[in-house]
Parts: sequence; C-alpha cells; structure tokens
Amino acid sequence: MERPSFLAKFFSHFGDKRNHFVVYGLPAIASALGANTIAEVKVVEGQGWTVVDQRPATTGYKKKKYDEGMQSIKNVIKHLKIDTESQKLGITFAGDLIAASGVGASAAQCTSLARALNDSFNLNLDDEKINEAAYEGEKAYHGTPSGIDNTASTYGGLIWFVKNLNGGKNTMDLLQSPIKMPLIIANSGITASTIEVVADVRRLKDKNPNKFEKIFKEYKEIADKAKMALLEGNIISLGNLMNQNHKLLQEITVSGEINDKLVQIALKNGAIGAKMTGTGRGGLVIALAENKEIQEKIAKAIEKGGYDAWKTIIG
Repeated sequence: MERPSFLAKFFSHFGDKRNHFVVYGLPAIASALGANTIAEVKVVEGQGWTVVDQRPATTGYKKKKYDEGMQSIKNVIKHLKIDTESQKLGITFAGDLIAASGVGASAAQCTSLARALNDSFNLNLDDEKINEAAYEGEKAYHGTPSGIDNTASTYGGLIWFVKNLNGGKNTMDLLQSPIKMPLIIANSGITASTIEVVADVRRLKDKNPNKFEKIFKEYKEIADKAKMALLEGNIISLGNLMNQNHKLLQEITVSGEINDKLVQIALKNGAIGAKMTGTGRGGLVIALAENKEIQEKIAKAIEKGGYDAWKTIIG
C-alpha cells in the first residue's frame, strides 16, 4: 500500500534509522517528503515468501543491505503473526523513493510492508500498530532503532521525536510550519554500514564521556531552537542551525570527507544551511534553499560535481 515514506533528517543524525543523538534520549526533527515505497502482497500456493525488489536505488545499495532486508521482512511477518506454512507470500516492492544510505529507505520498506499485509489479511491495524510492526522490521537493519524513521514514515509530516529510554511510549509531536521550504538532497553514492558507524560512535562516547556530554548539551539547544524556527517559519535561523548541527556530526566522526565536500558545494552555491543526514561517512547531505531559483542552482552545482541531486519541498 502506498504511503509517504521518503525521509529527510534535519537536526539529528538519525541515520541508521537509529539516531546517533536520538538513541541517547535527545530530540530530533524529521520530515516525510513526497516520495514513496510501495509494497504489494499476493497469496499463492506453497510455503514461505518470495521478494521482488523493483525500487530504484543507489548502485550497490540493495546488495549490501540484502541480508538485513530479508531479515526485516521476516521480522514484520512474524510480528503480525502471518502464516507462511500453509500459504506463500509473493512480496513486491516498488515506488519512486530512491533507496540510498541515509534516506530512510529501510523504514519506508518496513512500513509499506506492514500496510500491505494489513490490507491483504484484513488485520484492521491502526497507525500505532503499523508503526510497531515497522519498528520490528527496522531492528534487522539497526539492532535497536530509535524509532524516528518508522514513525515519520508511518505518520508523515514534520515530527518532533524523543525516544523514551525506559521503554515507555516515545514522544511524537506533529509540527506545522507556516511556509514551504525548498530542499536539495545530495547523494554521495556511498552506502555505509549503520551498525558499524553507530558502534564506533558508542565506543568514542565511552572513551570521552565529558566531551560527549558537552556535545549532547549543545545539540539539545540546537534542536530546541530548530523546533521554534520551524513553527515560526524562520528559514534563515533554520539554515544556520543546520550548519551548527553538521559541525557536531563532524565532531562525533560520522561526517566523512565526501559529506563535507557536498556541504561546501551547497553552501558556496547559495544554501542557507547544509548537513549530512543518515548514517554518515557517505550517504546523503541535505541543503536548505531560500527559493526555488537557488534550489535549482545548488542542484546543478552538485550534479556538475558528479553526484546525484534531488529537489523537494518540505513544510
């Protein structure tokens, strides 16, 4: 079933679909954009399930994520208690969301599958139950996901998210911006391992607790200010906060050389703000433009540099 599932991440490194900040109980802002992953489920004779993945993707992405993807499907099917011993599921994924590291592709896949199974087997699940199923699927990709990606994919819109570290209900507030904002997404073409990057950050945090305490405090202030900027439609403030956030991502070593290069291309061509998004060390960079003319200029500069650039609107 088709649902908006294309995710852009602003003030959190919420790649891995577990955020390098969110997993420590810090807030994040996510926006679901206008691209989709679509899942279709057909019941046929036999046992088990098969998958046809027709999603457009960064070169090498599907191959690198294959094992995690198959386990995620298994997790969702098991969570929803779908019988695959007396029947066989033919699962097809398609849509216009380009699967790439940092775009929320795994969450979109898990959410769309949960909705397709809900439709096919008349499970009568509400969005909360769909979100729970998608979260179980995300575990295959990220171990212990933050939950932000599947939440944004399930509910859409702009979301203020805080993970409850005690196992309780996560904070999820829908935000409404008074303006529409042009966004550019630059694809490095590199698919990073979320689990490896997250583990590196955790080791670094354990070795430098005082440094990370300071970084976390600064990040929290940035996120709070970003929330207000969105609610007020203050695009200039929003861009400046994105730049500050990117510097923190550099400090925790998740922004690789290619991410920094793309950020600089965007800023030099008129972006108000730019930052890496997702797991890091490759993947994607997002840039905020004041208008569509500047958005086009930034996109062309990124493409001239040899990278793919996607244009969208949020808010």
